[in-house]
Amino acid sequence: MYLQIIPEYIPVPEAINYLSGIAEIVLGVGLFFNKTRIMAAWGVFIMMIAFIPAHILMIQKAPFYLGNLMISSTVAWIRLALQPLLILWAYIHTKK
Repeated sequence: MYLQIIPEYIPVPEAINYLSGIAEIVLGVGLFFNKTRIMAAWGVFIMMIAFIPAHILMIQKAPFYLGNLMISSTVAWIRLALQPLLILWAYIHTKK
């Protein structure tokens, strides 16, 4: 379902979709452990920056369905507005 928000200029979107999903899981698990927390936080920080084009594309495509969820223009703008806060959160955790 996420293929539709991968920008067209990204090569092999199916592979990127799977790799980003695996990376999200690995980084999420890495946040649980002291030895990997800082490195995982850096990974989350980088991924959130990398996902900004997808959030912009969501604004351009709205309204549309992402799976069963209706993404309205308002929802897409809120997601983009939250991204800097989440990036800051991840950055703060790279320092602990």
